[in-house]
Amino acid sequence: MNDELLFEIGTEEIPAGFLSKAITDMKEIIEKIMAEKRIACRGITCLATPRRLVVHIADLAKKQEDQTIEKIGPAKKAAYDEKGKPTKAALGFARGLGIDVSELEIIKTEKGEYIGARKIVAGSPMAQLLPEILSGFITSLPFRKSMRWGSYDLRFARPIHWILAIYDGAVIHLQLENISSSNKSRGHRFMSPASFVVSDFNDYLAKTKKNHVIADPEERKKIIIAEAQKAAAQAGGKLYYTDELLETITFLVEFPVIIRGDFDEKFLKIPKEVIITTMISHQKYFPVVNDQGELLPCFIAVSNTKPRDESIVARGNERVLRARLADAQFFFEEDKKIPLENRVDSLKKVVFHTLLGTSYEKVMRFRKLAIKISQKINPAAKDNVDRAALLAKADLETQMVGEFSELQGVIGRQYALLSGEKQLVADAIYEHYLPTAAGGELPKTDEGAIVGIADKMDSIVGFFGVGLVPTGTADPYALRRQALGIINIILSKRYALPLDYLFEESFSFFENTFKKSSAEIKKEVLQFFAGRLENLFISQGYQYDTVDAVLAADFNDLVAFEEKVRALHAFRQNPDFEPISIAFKRVDNILKSFNNPNLDVKLFTTEAEKNLFASFAQTRDNVTAEINKSDYFKALTELAVLRPSVDAFFDSVMVMDKDQKIQFNRLSLLAEISAMFHKIADFSKIVTVG
Repeated sequence: MNDELLFEIGTEEIPAGFLSKAITDMKEIIEKIMAEKRIACRGITCLATPRRLVVHIADLAKKQEDQTIEKIGPAKKAAYDEKGKPTKAALGFARGLGIDVSELEIIKTEKGEYIGARKIVAGSPMAQLLPEILSGFITSLPFRKSMRWGSYDLRFARPIHWILAIYDGAVIHLQLENISSSNKSRGHRFMSPASFVVSDFNDYLAKTKKNHVIADPEERKKIIIAEAQKAAAQAGGKLYYTDELLETITFLVEFPVIIRGDFDEKFLKIPKEVIITTMISHQKYFPVVNDQGELLPCFIAVSNTKPRDESIVARGNERVLRARLADAQFFFEEDKKIPLENRVDSLKKVVFHTLLGTSYEKVMRFRKLAIKISQKINPAAKDNVDRAALLAKADLETQMVGEFSELQGVIGRQYALLSGEKQLVADAIYEHYLPTAAGGELPKTDEGAIVGIADKMDSIVGFFGVGLVPTGTADPYALRRQALGIINIILSKRYALPLDYLFEESFSFFENTFKKSSAEIKKEVLQFFAGRLENLFISQGYQYDTVDAVLAADFNDLVAFEEKVRALHAFRQNPDFEPISIAFKRVDNILKSFNNPNLDVKLFTTEAEKNLFASFAQTRDNVTAEINKSDYFKALTELAVLRPSVDAFFDSVMVMDKDQKIQFNRLSLLAEISAMFHKIADFSKIVTVG
């Protein structure tokens, strides 16, 4: 039986948004360290509260695994003479390793036989390794923002106050700046601030709980949900929450205490979305709704401290919310006085970007693009699309969005309805912002989808056009999210909307804004979309080489691209897949510098090439028919019929014949066959074992 490690970093309050990622990072980093150090371990658990990060390894080896080091020396023929006696080369090699020449071995490699030696390096005891491992672990934890404090060089999310480090019941001694490790943890900052001795993980969990700390975030989450639902039921309603809100609250507290508060029913006249946004985004409260989903005039707050008098805390939260809702009510009443359409001209004063003009100019651009898209995929929606595009950004000039930026689009829909706009137009104003996050809600209406695609494409083309492109670490204009939004909308709606069409139409409305040519910008934009497609489909479980093979062939039609990826993924189960992939990798290698094929059947001189052409001619019609029906799996199955003819061709035909005309003709035959395969995928991208 191996031993247990318990490690805790005690800190000032770390922002809630850091902690979920920190848990993932801690597990990945500790697993990587242990693997690199050749240390066996099982049962890694990582926990976090605002004031502590915890790693527990239930089963950690007592020592490193031994390591066998192999040293390769001179070739065997240089190491021994004709009589088998060691030469100076062998003697020098042995002396350099500190071993006797008799300990040398003959090691077979791909390049031949060499002399060498194998040395076993014993693994170090765990207690000896852990101080360095744990110190390195602390300094390797990444945070999107870190800080230094005092005169120390260490950077961390927040100042570190204590370190608990126990292995096999004993303290692992390490020093980090002015902090020495110990076997002591601390309780809740206000309710149990004293330190206490810990012996193992179970003892740690019991004593932290006794000292008003629920160390396990999953346990805290269950407590919050159960108690908040109970409080909502007592108020005659149900809890309304998002996963994001629940996670944030979970990482805001160490000891959750549920507080119910109320607000004046008069505020229910404000649009529901405004109240919910105020509660969730600004106050981190849970709204309460009835069975019909209508808001009730109460809320559930979660405190990090058990108060002496909960009613005092409830009244404090009520005062804060009342002030926020009063502001929202004032903004709402004032905003209603001006119809949404009358705010469009105000966008002329709003700078979208100094290099791309005003928000008004942006609206006029993507409005034209939206009309073009509508004419292509749904002409009947053109008038509603035009109206929705015109009003899409008008709510940016409202007081409500000025105070609650999260409501852009949401409040625009409400104000559009109040201004007498059609429901479809109002919905499109809201939907054109979707999706707002990865995997988020997509537009339901064509109007919302079309305006959304146009707006997003305008931003992508504009920012790429002026050279403000995403980097590996920064995407300040959220262009990755917008590109993924376009991809997901088109795929969900099955729109026949080529990417090059979107680019060219969008580019045409910028009117000499860019210094770079259309061709340069188009290449960059399409490569950018290719990267998003690759990440998206690999994340869905498709092999990277399947995705790359289809990307290399064509991805302009996104719907066709998705169907081809699915077809190739399924076709990989066909027994002909591997051999035909190998054959066509060979074809593509031969054709690398070959251009302008011109096939002449009269120049065929062998039965193999005649048979290949005959099979190809028959297969070509079948494949074309299946591609025209978008049945790419059947098309691939038809292509597989060529395998015997291709194999026979390569077995008996010299492609690079001395006669230049025959050589050119054979290359032309392969080029035509390759072109047929490339209508679906570039098989040279497929990883094969042969």
